[in-house]
Order: sequence, then C-alpha cells, then structure tokens
Amino acid sequence: MKVLMVCAGNICRSPAAEAAVRAEAARVGVEIEVDSAGTGSWHIGSPPHPQMVAAGARHGLEVTGKARRFGPSDFDRFEVILVMDRSNLRDVLEQAPSLEARAKVRLFRTYDPTSEEDEVPDPYGSPDEVYEETVRIVQAAAKGFVESLVALGSVRPD
Repeated sequence: MKVLMVCAGNICRSPAAEAAVRAEAARVGVEIEVDSAGTGSWHIGSPPHPQMVAAGARHGLEVTGKARRFGPSDFDRFEVILVMDRSNLRDVLEQAPSLEARAKVRLFRTYDPTSEEDEVPDPYGSPDEVYEETVRIVQAAAKGFVESLVALGSVRPD
C-alpha cells in the first residue's frame, strides 16, 4: 500500500501526518509506504518546520524529509492520497486525470472517529501549543486510517 499525505507547503502537516501513519503502521505491524508533498512551491527542498519536528519528537514521531510539490504523476505512484484541508483537496483534484484518480483522494481527518471536524488546521506561524495539537490530530487520524485499512483487508498485520 502506497499512501501520500498532502498539505500546502509540505513542511508542517503532511510530514507530521507521514510520520504518524508510518509510526501507527509499525505499531500495528502492517507495511505501508508513506510519503508527503505540498500543493505549493514555496518550500521545495526545505526540511520540516523546526516547531513541527520538535512537537513530533515530544510525541514519539520522527518528522523528517524535504518538501516537494504534488504533481499529476503522484496519482500513478500512490493508491491513496490524503489531504489536510479542503483547499488542498481542491488543488489536488484539479490535477486528477480521471475519475479513478479522483477516487484516491480523501480528507485525512475524516479517519478520526472522535472528531467532528474534517480538516487538519495549518499551524504555520502559530505558537508551539498549536503544533502540539496538530500532532495529536494527525496521530488520531493515522490510527483511524490504519485501522480502516486493516478492517478492509487492504493491509494485513505480520
């Protein structure tokens, strides 16, 4: 299973979500290949935001990588594309070459059964507490996402 996490700049939410899905998959014992990208080009080549790296570390996540931009070829490379908010959803769907490609795209937070919200708010430019909350949000969504894959038989525990 190959999964892509997408936010705007690929330095806050999507690398944290990538780390959260990777950690949850390891905890459950399933194999999921995870990557992340951004819809914008502002931070291409940059590492994740230091506040997100620190917040992730405090929650046991290794938030790493280099920012890259989402492109149409990602529809061929990934089976599932999880976006952080409706703006990302719109930007990604605009590049979808087919209905089949569009069906791969979902709002990530919809996998958190405890949340009434369906978007992961962007912490960029916010205080540390907001980054902490973002990590909690992506961890809850990651847990729900991996559980749904196991329940559907899309991945099997070792």
